[in-house]
Amino acid sequence: MPSKLISADTFWLTIRELHAKLVAKEFSCEELTKAWAERLEKIGPKYNALAHPLTKIAMKRAKEIDKELKRGRTRGPLQGVPFGAKDLLSFANEPTRWGAKPFEGQKFPDHAAAIAKLDKAGAVCIGKLGMVELAGGGGYRYAAASLTGPGLNPWDPARWSGGSSSGSGSAVAAGLVPYALGSETWGSILTPAAYCNVTGHRPTYGFVSRAGAMALSWTLDKIGPMCRSAEDCGIVMQTIAGGDSNDPGSAGKSFYFAPVHVRPNAEIRVGFAPADLDLLVDADVRKVFADALDAFRQMGFPMKEVALPAMPYSAAASTIIACEASSIFEELIASGRVDQLADQNQIAGLKASFDYTARDYLKAMRVRTLAAEALRKLFVDVDILLTPSRITIASKLTDALDKMTGVTREDVTPKDRGLRDLSAAGNLAGLPALSLPCGFAHGMPLAMSVVSRPFQDNLVLTVGTRFQERSDWHKRRPPGVE
Repeated sequence: MPSKLISADTFWLTIRELHAKLVAKEFSCEELTKAWAERLEKIGPKYNALAHPLTKIAMKRAKEIDKELKRGRTRGPLQGVPFGAKDLLSFANEPTRWGAKPFEGQKFPDHAAAIAKLDKAGAVCIGKLGMVELAGGGGYRYAAASLTGPGLNPWDPARWSGGSSSGSGSAVAAGLVPYALGSETWGSILTPAAYCNVTGHRPTYGFVSRAGAMALSWTLDKIGPMCRSAEDCGIVMQTIAGGDSNDPGSAGKSFYFAPVHVRPNAEIRVGFAPADLDLLVDADVRKVFADALDAFRQMGFPMKEVALPAMPYSAAASTIIACEASSIFEELIASGRVDQLADQNQIAGLKASFDYTARDYLKAMRVRTLAAEALRKLFVDVDILLTPSRITIASKLTDALDKMTGVTREDVTPKDRGLRDLSAAGNLAGLPALSLPCGFAHGMPLAMSVVSRPFQDNLVLTVGTRFQERSDWHKRRPPGVE
């Protein structure tokens, strides 16, 4: 049994709070790790969040950390703090299944770069977390497209936790890990963060090495943290960021989380689009987002209405992902093993990816260049963009994910396109984003995203931290979670 010193409230503490208690010797790293690992193993399967436990390895690592702390050697706030990693990231000599049956027996000899950096900082990985199979490559129709089963939302297990970092979202939301690593190609960090009421950071493309991570799209994939707060995201980001010659897409830049050096609110111009809210059918959802915009006004940010120019952002992103995935998963598709996947829509999509031509790919890349230029011009007048992370609460497990209906109004003609294409456009341009819990509708979480120019991660994280200093949405716990 875990130490009596570790109360139920311990599972909801921030990274700094946990590390401070370790340094103060309120409990040992071994006791803390045992408590978290047992909790993940016990409750994780309830939400289909656990892909593979690492308890034995974690306990051995915890003993090593305790020896360091006993000698007074402190490395930083991540030392001794447990975490989980999306099963897309390799953990040396342990199963890394990519959420898919064809890769059940797969193992790699080394840690993924992000896990290796956290290990070096003294963090303790206690488990691999569930994910949508192949991070959603090919397109999937139902939440059940996963080897571990559909990611269940701790706020309502009849609803989805979001993809493709479904296990990471569920695990952080249910207090099964203090933080987790996820990945995003097109919405896979921001969506589960929004649906599960956790804070998720999509770093600038190239900021975090993807060495040792499954590739879905070489030119779009990003690894990032999913945490209790924006500050926690900054702490994790400072460790996992940095150049890596083993990742051809690496930007070769390090990152230092320094909120103190970010300008005051009055000097940070916020772009927003009323059209993003005007079209929403659900009045309760619309009010939550309107209140969040008002909160930013009250914080003293200058607000400016903006809009993205009309471009086929989604079509371009879809084409790029399909073309690159067809090469990455060529053997899987050609061998017929792709038929072992759980989702028929995804199987068909991956097979159809062979039909794309070089011309299709080059046209999509041209749109990508134009999209990046359009966003560059948009950021001449504003410093950050503020928009809903998702325009609905988490979908029901039975909903067809490619058939969203009844969300936007048909009786309203928008004055402009707003920022509703920012998910596709932002990923095409490699922009950093932070999903912030901002309220609830129908008992389910909603979130706003803060987006900025490439390598302005400090800005989005600081803005998020300031918002969370004035709100407590991110501190809410799902009812009924043990």
